[in-house]
Amino acid sequence: MKIIVYDFGTSAVKTCLFDISSTVKMICHTSAEYNMYILENGGVEQDENEWWNAIVSSTKDLFTKTEVKPSEIIGISFCAQMQSVVLVDKNGNVLRRPMNYLDTRAYTEFKKGIESGLIRINGCDAFKLFRNLYINKTASISVKDPVYKYKWVENNEPQIFKNVYKWLDVNDYLAFRCTGNIVRTVDSAFSTFLYDTRKGKEGWNIGLAKMYGVAPEHLPKIINCTEKAGNLTKQAASELGLTEGIPVFSGGDATLTGIGAGCTTPGQTHIYIGTSGWVITLIDHQVVDPLHSITGVMSALPGMFHYYAELETAGICFEWVKDHLALDEIGIYLEKKNIPKDHENIYKSLYDYLSYEVNKVPPGANGIIFTPWMHGNRSPFEDSNAGGIFFNLKLENGKRDMIRAVLEGICFHLRWLLECEAQKIKTSDTIRFVGGGALSPVTCQMLADITGKTIETIDEPQNAGAIGAAMMTALGMNIIDSSKTIEKMIPIKATYRPDASVKAIYERNYKVFCKLYNSNSKHFKALNADLGKH
Repeated sequence: MKIIVYDFGTSAVKTCLFDISSTVKMICHTSAEYNMYILENGGVEQDENEWWNAIVSSTKDLFTKTEVKPSEIIGISFCAQMQSVVLVDKNGNVLRRPMNYLDTRAYTEFKKGIESGLIRINGCDAFKLFRNLYINKTASISVKDPVYKYKWVENNEPQIFKNVYKWLDVNDYLAFRCTGNIVRTVDSAFSTFLYDTRKGKEGWNIGLAKMYGVAPEHLPKIINCTEKAGNLTKQAASELGLTEGIPVFSGGDATLTGIGAGCTTPGQTHIYIGTSGWVITLIDHQVVDPLHSITGVMSALPGMFHYYAELETAGICFEWVKDHLALDEIGIYLEKKNIPKDHENIYKSLYDYLSYEVNKVPPGANGIIFTPWMHGNRSPFEDSNAGGIFFNLKLENGKRDMIRAVLEGICFHLRWLLECEAQKIKTSDTIRFVGGGALSPVTCQMLADITGKTIETIDEPQNAGAIGAAMMTALGMNIIDSSKTIEKMIPIKATYRPDASVKAIYERNYKVFCKLYNSNSKHFKALNADLGKH
């Protein structure tokens, strides 16, 4: 059984061809990039036609790399970044460039939306906060939340807003582009925080929509992630080079990645390091921790929830390191140059080589601590003004120390999220680690040492979201019979256990790391608060 999954990240789509049998196996994949437009007012936008062109080109490339024929594809699915805002008219045409989840321009709308009450808790209007918590155990408490982007368009682009028919997320729009049907998956709908999770009342909560000033008629029909969005239209099939009529499914990356990690039993925890990072524990009831901005979000698995704590910028910090710190000192360039020939066959990527180099630095990065808040932060504190810090630099430190500190800082923050989750639920003692970060044995061992947890990886950890999408498509098409089957189809590849000899140094640095935000929050505000108001 052959399925194609389009895994939509922040800057590129990875188009993956899977074979589903007793296991899930990736046959091959291709990729194509698209732009992210960063504006001076805090806006972050993308182009829907660039998305589509990337799908078309990568699909055609896929069939040049395999003997599989397009006629053998029985279904396609999307696994996409979440909490973007795509506004369409009655014909499904996008009215303005989609607003990415990193967009922070809606500062005024955020202040009016959640911080305007006379009685406030943690800066939020108490009435709105408690009403949201009662209905879905979460709330729109971040300037990056979709509702404020929606309101920004209403307030700043009224001529565009008056033509809005429906409000979609990335996966929903792409499914529409394939099928002609305008729907939202349940995980996508929940990510607006306008969804009612109470038993017997699941669906859009019109009262919440009106409380935030959202027009109920802009909210599309909701479907489950195991329910097809529609069938591939003749036009889409022609452009993609696929067969008309095949089923189309979709979902969000955060909700599908855990499934692809093999975490389908309540109580299982996985950690993800990609562009962003998160800690998610699967639970069979909804839990929320407003104090630490941790939410219980809808899982793609019916009746389940993900206890979700997010780090806004994780792997992208390491990408920044590659571009701005690694150059010259250890022979890394934006292209493969000056890497010794004997290394060419050993290291699969520049990141792999960087991991090798930083492993020459002892745990603790020779005293340097890095905070990975390079585009604000969401949990365990919400602050769009927060920034990255290299703390405790000395003359004797070099770039290798700084690069290792970046990896350690990401792992420190993930440990912090784990510990905050453990205040409300029990996280698992053994954790599945997925995302591009899990490709590096150095990072895997570092995560085990810093968290004190046993870390497990799977084959193709960087494609866990796509694997999850393939599994949900197989479930929706009755190729597999239950979520329990999914867990058996995703075996463990490697296991990493904590090294007790490095515990003391990591404990010392971690204690300092956790204090750096409170020590500097007022300084972040002084330097950055005005940037989001223009």
